[in-house]
Amino acid sequence: MNKAFYILGLAILVLVYSSANYALTLKIATIAPAGTNWMKEMKKGAEDIKIKTSNRVKIKFYPGGVMGNDQSVHRKIRINQLQGGAFSSSGLSTIDTNIQILSMPMLFKSFEEVDYVRKEMDERIKRHVAKNGFVLLGISEGGFARIMSNKIINSIQDIRDSKVWIPEGDDLVYETFKTMGISPIPLPLADVFTGLQTGLIETIASTSTGAIAFQWHTKLTNMVDIPVLYVIGTLAVSQEAFNKIKADDQKIVIEEMNKVFAVLDKVNRQDNINATAALKTQGINVIQPTEKEVQIWQDFSDQSIQNMIKNGMIDKPLMDEIQKLLVEFRK
Repeated sequence: MNKAFYILGLAILVLVYSSANYALTLKIATIAPAGTNWMKEMKKGAEDIKIKTSNRVKIKFYPGGVMGNDQSVHRKIRINQLQGGAFSSSGLSTIDTNIQILSMPMLFKSFEEVDYVRKEMDERIKRHVAKNGFVLLGISEGGFARIMSNKIINSIQDIRDSKVWIPEGDDLVYETFKTMGISPIPLPLADVFTGLQTGLIETIASTSTGAIAFQWHTKLTNMVDIPVLYVIGTLAVSQEAFNKIKADDQKIVIEEMNKVFAVLDKVNRQDNINATAALKTQGINVIQPTEKEVQIWQDFSDQSIQNMIKNGMIDKPLMDEIQKLLVEFRK
């Protein structure tokens, strides 16, 4: 009898240890405020993951930028204080610059082109980032960014003559502006409103939803109605942390997050379309450059992409595949 109890106790200990060994809480930082559609969908996905893994995998979000800027989040991931973060493409570019390959200047002309390319490229981009120690749980659409300014912008020269903001640490956007002969002013996202308020910066590239969410539109009077780049957001966790999750549970996490990001893509697209319409009806001056001027912008953009390939900033085979898909679609 004693032997039977001993074996039973040992079995229980093994089960408890096994369960603890596979249980994991992924702590993820985001600048998205609590209560936003992004956070609502993320929390719903986290709850579904918790239920379907029988509490073996939990996700805890730290919203509103309480964990600091991208550099702080990356540092906390390295010391395992966090296991992941929601990043813009530039926020993850220190890990792999190719995360920005969908955000090359003037690459896409329409949402239909975006959908055609992303259907083939999202998984390839995820595999590329995985080689650099991160698992991309999702890529979400931010929308098309447009040039906005408190100055009239009809030409490249008008942009050169203004004080242009770029996100701090965004080497690819810097390369684009450098090719265009523009000397930009790098600032963290949190400092853009103050920069516009004080006159430190006068011109930005932003999605309409971003401009409204951060109240930047209150300091801007003009919008150039041309999509200059496609903005994405990502949810990334360290490969080291993800590998601690049991293989079957990893599949559940990926499946549930795929569902979340499919919803977010639709919601974000509609939000951005609505926000652009709202800006136009609320009095912002909408500028339509001439076809000749747009072609000049396109030529500079194409040249900057070639410079990035030449400098090893983006992967040529990945870029070639995107260009091939665009040629197919445009035919």
